[in-house]
Amino acid sequence: MPDRGAPQIYSIAAHRGFADALVAGLVPRYAEPDFGLARLTLLLPSRRAVRTVTEAMIRHSGAGMLLPRMAVVGDIDLDETLGPLLDPLGAADVPPAADPTRRWLRLADHLRTVEGDAAGEGPALLRRAFEIGRTMDRLAVEGIAPVDLMSDEVIGIVGELAEHWRDATRTFLMVQQYWIADLAARGEVDGPERRNRLFDHAALRWSGAAPASPIVAAGVTSASPALARLLRVVSQLPRGAVILPDLDLSLDTEVWAALGTAGSPAEPGDPPFGRGDAVAHPQYHLKLLLNRMGIARDEVQPWHRAGLAAAPPERSRAISNLFLPAEPSARWNRLEAKERRLAGVRLMESATPAGEASAIAVLIREALEVPERRVALITPDRNLAGRIVAQLARWGIVADDTAGRPLPQTAAARVLLLLAEVIAEQAAPVPLIALLTHPLVAAGEGRAAWLENARTLDLALRGPRPGPGLAPLRAKAEASDLLAWWAGVEAVLAPLMALSAQTPLAQLIDALAAAGEALCGEGLWSRPDGRALAQFVEELREAARQVNTRLDPADVHSVLRDAMDRVSVRPPWGGHPRVSIYGLLEARMSRADLVICGGLVEGIWPASPTPDALLPPALLRALGVPGADFRIGLSAHDLAAALGAPEVVLSWARRDEGSPVIPSRFVLRVKAMLGDKAARDMAEQDAVRLARMLDDPPPAPPYPRPQPMPDDVQRKVALSVTGLDRLRGDPYQFYANAILRLRSLDGLDAEPSAAWKGTAVHAILDRWHKAGEPAGMLRVTAETVMDEMSAHPLMRALWRPRLLAGLDWIGEEIASQRGEGRVGLATEADGAIDWRGVRLHGRADRIDRCADGSLAVVDYKTGQPPSARRVEEGFALQLGLIGLIASRGGFKDIAGEAERFEYWSLAKRPGQDRFGYWAEPVLEGTKKSGIPRDRFLAETARYLDDALDRWILGDEPFTARLNPDLPGYADYDQLMRLDEWIAQLGSRTQDSA
Repeated sequence: MPDRGAPQIYSIAAHRGFADALVAGLVPRYAEPDFGLARLTLLLPSRRAVRTVTEAMIRHSGAGMLLPRMAVVGDIDLDETLGPLLDPLGAADVPPAADPTRRWLRLADHLRTVEGDAAGEGPALLRRAFEIGRTMDRLAVEGIAPVDLMSDEVIGIVGELAEHWRDATRTFLMVQQYWIADLAARGEVDGPERRNRLFDHAALRWSGAAPASPIVAAGVTSASPALARLLRVVSQLPRGAVILPDLDLSLDTEVWAALGTAGSPAEPGDPPFGRGDAVAHPQYHLKLLLNRMGIARDEVQPWHRAGLAAAPPERSRAISNLFLPAEPSARWNRLEAKERRLAGVRLMESATPAGEASAIAVLIREALEVPERRVALITPDRNLAGRIVAQLARWGIVADDTAGRPLPQTAAARVLLLLAEVIAEQAAPVPLIALLTHPLVAAGEGRAAWLENARTLDLALRGPRPGPGLAPLRAKAEASDLLAWWAGVEAVLAPLMALSAQTPLAQLIDALAAAGEALCGEGLWSRPDGRALAQFVEELREAARQVNTRLDPADVHSVLRDAMDRVSVRPPWGGHPRVSIYGLLEARMSRADLVICGGLVEGIWPASPTPDALLPPALLRALGVPGADFRIGLSAHDLAAALGAPEVVLSWARRDEGSPVIPSRFVLRVKAMLGDKAARDMAEQDAVRLARMLDDPPPAPPYPRPQPMPDDVQRKVALSVTGLDRLRGDPYQFYANAILRLRSLDGLDAEPSAAWKGTAVHAILDRWHKAGEPAGMLRVTAETVMDEMSAHPLMRALWRPRLLAGLDWIGEEIASQRGEGRVGLATEADGAIDWRGVRLHGRADRIDRCADGSLAVVDYKTGQPPSARRVEEGFALQLGLIGLIASRGGFKDIAGEAERFEYWSLAKRPGQDRFGYWAEPVLEGTKKSGIPRDRFLAETARYLDDALDRWILGDEPFTARLNPDLPGYADYDQLMRLDEWIAQLGSRTQDSA
C-alpha cells in the first residue's frame, strides 16, 4: 500500500464564484502542454455541475482546450446514477440495485401482510409504502444497517416512546425484515446501499493502487459516511484534492464550536448529534462532512486564483456574519460597517406573487440590455418560476425552468390522468369534456370537426350530472345527433369502464395507455414530456406485473397522480442563452452576473421541516441521523452561495394566493443586520414600480349604466308570458334575452337549478295527466321521468323525498277537486294571441274547468311562489297573461273566462310541516295585498299595455336594473357589467335623497 500524503482540502469562498474560481485554479495546477486538462479526472456532484464547469472552462480558455474527464458522483435528490468511473464493469462483487418502483409496490404488499386490514387500501396504502421506502433510503445513506435498528439501545428507546411511535416503529421494522428477505432471495441491494458499496469499492481500489492520473473532487457537499470516506482517500492521492464550496475559513473558532458536535461526539457513547446542534446553519453540513472525513478545519486551505466577475471580497465576511448562530449573532450591534456591508445585494418586496413575478421579469429584461450579461433566477417555488416564464414571454424571451415541471402538469401526462379520472368519476362531464378537448386528442387534420362535436356534447351535458356510466352519455349524444362520432369515443372508453374491482395494476396501465394512444396517436409519446411519460409507464407496468399489484379502478387516478408527482420533466436545452431559471439543487455551482433569489418566504425558502413519519426524532438522533432542520441548513448554504454573485436581488411577496405570509428567516436576518440601510434599499424598488405600471394602465372612465336603444324594427319582438315580468323588472335582461337572443349556460356538473327541477316536475305531471291521471301512478311516473332525464343517483337521493312528498299532495288535491266537479282540460299547453300587433305567447302548466264553467289557471312551483304584493305591483304577471290568452281563445279547444289564478307549490308553506299547498294572489278575505278577482285580468292588461307603450311599441331605453331592489333574474349581470356601476347608482340615489 503506498504511503498516504497529507490531505489536500481546499475551499472556494462564496464571493468568488465557484465554477470560475475552480477552473482558474485547476489550469495552472493540472494542465499539461498539448494535453490541457485531459489527464485530470474531475468528480462532480451532478450532471448539471458538469455542464456548469464545462461552460466555465470554455470561458477561461477562450480559444478552446482539451477538457478533463468529468465523472458524476450522482445526486440522490436529483435521481442521478453514478458515472462509469465509480460504477465500473469490474465491480462484480457489488450486487445490483433493486428497482425502486418494484420495491415501492412490494413494500405495500408487506405492509398489508403486517397490518392486515388496518393497513388500508389503494392510494393510502401505497403512500405509506413509499414513506417506508424513503425512510429506508435515508437510513442507508447514513450508513445505518438494519441490524443497527435491533440494538439494545434502540429497543430501549422504543420502549419509552408513546404508543403511536412504538406501533409505527414496530411496523417499519417488520416490513423492513420482509423486504430484506426479498433482497436476499433476488441477490439485490437497495440503491443507496449499492452506492455506498461502490464508493467503498473505489476508495479501496485507489488506496491500494493510486491512479496514474490525478483525481479532484469539486463541489461535493453530501455528508454521507461512504462518500466522506471516498473523499478522504481522494484528498490523500498523489496530486489529488477535494475542493469544497464556501467553507467559511474566517469563521471564529468559538462560532465553529457553537455549531455543535456534528456527528463527532465529545465522549464515547454520546449521541452523534446533540440537542443543541445548529443544524440550520449553512456551515453545519460542511462541518459534518469534515468530521466524517476525519479532517480538521485548520487543515483546509483557501483555493487561490480568483475567478471572473467576482463579488467584492468583504462580502464573504458579511455573509459569515449574516448566518451566525443565535448567541454569537448578538455581536451584530458591535460590527463595523465593512463587516456588515452587502454591497451589490438588494432587497425587493412585492405585494403579491403575481407582482413579484412581474418585477423579477422586469429585472431580467433590464439585465439582458447589457451585452454578455448573464442572469439567473433561483427559487424553489415552481409556481413563481412558471409565472416568470410566462411574463418573460411578453418580450419574446424564452426561459427554461431547469428544475423542470412535475410530470402531472405536462400535457402528455394529463391525458392519462384524465382517462383515470373518467374511470374514477364514472364518466362525469367535467373530466370527460376536458379529455375530449385536450390539445393532444385528435390532433391533426380532423381536429376542427372533432372539437365541433366535443363542444356540441359539452352543451348537451350542461346542467346537473347525468347518471353514471356511458349509457346516459349515449342518450345525450343521440339527442344531439352525435351518435356516429360518439360511437368512436365510446369504443375507446368502454374497455376502461368495464374494468372490474381489484384489477391488476399492469392491466389498468395497459388499458390507459391503449386508450390514450387511440385518442392521441403517437403524438402522446413524441415530445419530452411524452418520452418521460413512456418511461414512467414502462417502469410502473413492469414492476406491477412482477409484484402482481391489484387496484380498484376508481383508485388508479390518485395512485398515478402521487407517483407522477415524484417525477420531474426537465426541458431540453434551447432557451435564452443568458437566462437561467434554477431550483435550489440545480443552482449549485452555477454562475451569473446577476442572481435573483425569489420566493424567500417561510415554508418555501427554507421549506418547512418534515419530520420522519415512521421513526421518532429521539431514535433517529441515537442512530446518527441529522434532524428535520438539517435541510434548512442546506437551504441557507444555497442562499449563501447565491449571495456570492456580483449582483444579487433577494425577493419575496407579502402574501400568497390566500393569506399574508412571513418573509424568510434569511430575509429577516439580512434586514436585522443591515438596519436602516435595508429600509433605504427597499424604498428604491424601481422594478416593482415598473412592473406595476406595466399591468396598471390609466384608469378607464366610469362605465355608465347600460341603456340600449334599439330601433323600432328590433324592438317589435314577440312577448312571452314570462318575458313581461323580466321586461318590467329589468328591461336590459329582456333586451339581452329577447332582442339579442343571448342565453346563459349552466355549468358542467352543476347543481340542479330551479329551472331544471321545474322542467322535471312539469314533465312528470304532464305525462301523468295525459295518461288519465290514474290513482297511485304519480310516483311511478316520477321515477320513469327521472330515469329518462339521467338524473344522477346522488341528486335523486337528496331531492327525491321532497319531490315525491309534493307530488303526493298534488295527487290528493286533484282527486279532491275532481270530486267537486273540477276537470283538468290541458297541461303544458301552448297558446298565443295577437295583442296590439304584438304576439303574446306562453305555455300553461295546467288549465282546469271549474264546476261553474269558468277556467282555473295553475302554475306549478318547486319553491315558494311570488307574493301577492309582487303580483299587485305588476312584477309577476304570468298567471294573468295565461288567463288573457285563455279568455281570448288562444289555447286550442279551450274556451271560457279565467276566474281562478292559482300557484301550486311543492315546497312547504311557511309554518307547516307537510309539502305542498296552493295560493291565489287575489285580494279577498283578510288578505292585505293582491289584485281583486274581478279586476285581475284588467289589471294584467293595463300592465301589459304600459310595457308595450314604453318599450315594445315605444322608445324608452332598456335600462339595466330599472328596479334595483326587485329580486329577479341575474343571467346577464356580467354582460351589463353590473359591478362597475351599481355602487355609483347607490351613491347618486343617496345624494339625491
